Amino acid sequence: MNRRNFLKTAALGVGGILLPAKDSPASVWEAFFQKYYREMNDKEKKDVVARLEREYEEKYKKHIRVKSAAPLPKVLYGYGLDLSRCVGCRRCVYACVTENNQSRNPQIHYITVLQFKQGEKWVSDLEESNKYYNPEEVPAPEHFYMPVQCQQCERPPCVKVCPTQATWKEPDGIVVVDYNWCIGCRYCMAACPYGARKFNWAEPTIPVEEINTETHYLGNRPRIKGCVEKCTFCIQRVRENPGRYPACVEICPVGARKFGNLLDPESEIRMLIETKRVFRLKEELNTQPKFYYFFSL
Repeated sequence: MNRRNFLKTAALGVGGILLPAKDSPASVWEAFFQKYYREMNDKEKKDVVARLEREYEEKYKKHIRVKSAAPLPKVLYGYGLDLSRCVGCRRCVYACVTENNQSRNPQIHYITVLQFKQGEKWVSDLEESNKYYNPEEVPAPEHFYMPVQCQQCERPPCVKVCPTQATWKEPDGIVVVDYNWCIGCRYCMAACPYGARKFNWAEPTIPVEEINTETHYLGNRPRIKGCVEKCTFCIQRVRENPGRYPACVEICPVGARKFGNLLDPESEIRMLIETKRVFRLKEELNTQPKFYYFFSL
């Protein structure tokens, strides 16, 4: 039993509380007593990262780098999506899967592209949209598309309901999850009004040759069965200095996706917010997303 299963058992009050067996490997005990990420000092983070890299190398037979880069100073990330340009090709979905080591079987997608018929529905009616369109060509006539993913809320309801504080908002605005502390209760999924969080019902599987070996502790490192995960704006990319774009922004063939620093008055994302007519999903809930939709055409 690892630490998160121990906590889950204790929290739910079912069954006995089991410690790892006395002859368990040292790494099992190290994981069991691993501190909460935000309470670790630099040395403790370095030790945890080294242990995880050893475990991944043993499991996948390849070196997987686990970064723990902190937020960059004076940076608050924001995202823009031009609905007049999106053609619904879903390349963003699959670039996200590859970049973030999402399970192929069962499939987990952080991005859902919704199809709407022009003039038929209001776009906040997410439950009534078509997620499974499959035309021969996109965009289909008289339709438009709206990708939805984590909205990186300034007031994230998912954070408020987490009983173990396994999820929180970082200073650069990215809402993250410590997979080792997640107990899989899925309260965060119920609280998220955007359906952005995904639960690992089974052990995630990825072909070894397709694993992205550049990872972040709070992002795309290999996950485990029974934890919740979500979009982190590709934290392993954007916290480089200079930062890179998230994979979905980089892959978009029509330039519909924009990303940048909301605190930089010269950034493209600031220009878009200040000059375009933007809206945010379900604004009436006061979650204050940092994900802005707009029409440029």
